Amino acid sequence: MPDASHKDGNHKVSIEVSVPTILRDCTDGKNPVTVEATTLAEALERLRATYPLLGTHLYDEQDHLRPHVVIFYNKESTRWLESLDVPLKPGDNLDILQAVSGG
Repeated sequence: MPDASHKDGNHKVSIEVSVPTILRDCTDGKNPVTVEATTLAEALERLRATYPLLGTHLYDEQDHLRPHVVIFYNKESTRWLESLDVPLKPGDNLDILQAVSGG
């Protein structure tokens, strides 16, 4: 029988986060990394708490996602979601992409 707390979004789920090569120095070379959380918002908070340098590369001083960074939740850009308070389910994943430019 399913855990009733999971329906309420109170059940912590372990999800994988894919980190681009250019940012892997922020995760001690680990890819993917795993975070445990109940919601997408909490997963992003835990990612930043666990890897503070990664958070600096992803978010600006006003706590907004930097323009050249895109985070996909199950293949959908988090920028398109109305809220990050989405309950996580087993099998969910995050992919971080960072645009790189140069001359």
